[in-house]
Amino acid sequence: MDKTVTVSVERRVMHPLYKKFIRRSKNYAAHDEKNECKVGDVVRIEECPPISKRKAWMVVARNGQPLAEAPAAAA
Repeated sequence: MDKTVTVSVERRVMHPLYKKFIRRSKNYAAHDEKNECKVGDVVRIEECPPISKRKAWMVVARNGQPLAEAPAAAA
């Protein structure tokens, strides 16, 4: 998994019967070209054309700072 980070996205949903908020999470494999992201970083990802079988997301910002290779900013 070189140049890949696993991003856990957590959301809160209301239970249909008990009306209590519960946490649901999902993991995404995102492309990190320069291997800059570390464990615990807060990242922003966006969808991109498939890079591999599991990887169709790209990291565009890390800890609030945009990365240099963000393609949407220049176009």
